[in-house]
Amino acid sequence: MKIETKYHGEKEIEQEDIITFSNGIPGFENEKKFVLLAFPDNNVFYALQSVSTPDLSFVVTDPFSFFVDYNVKIDDATIDSLAIKKEEDVTLLNILTLRDPFEETTANLQAPIVINKKTHSGRQVILTGTPYETRHNLFQAKEA
Repeated sequence: MKIETKYHGEKEIEQEDIITFSNGIPGFENEKKFVLLAFPDNNVFYALQSVSTPDLSFVVTDPFSFFVDYNVKIDDATIDSLAIKKEEDVTLLNILTLRDPFEETTANLQAPIVINKKTHSGRQVILTGTPYETRHNLFQAKEA
């Protein structure tokens, strides 16, 4: 199936590449289907692209590429709703807020995206009782 995307133009995607967020993403509750698209010439940044809304795309990254001590405990409700059986079935991503210059880009560590790779289901989780905030500088973390 072909979709229009914010960063990649028209893109051919497979049904099995679609990640379903049964509750949507906070602020975008009606958006249920997304696909993860890699940006060219990198292995760190991705677009979490809405299948139905071309202009809705979140730039995301694997937090462990920047925050090696990032530690998230996924709550039982999320584990159950995503049918997570093994830790290796999980992909954890963080939404970025892009800044100009790019070196001032921040990551939302307080609300990671949790994806079950086996079931192609996802959920954004809001962490409580952690030191994580919605705007952690991406590149200061890597230098530290």
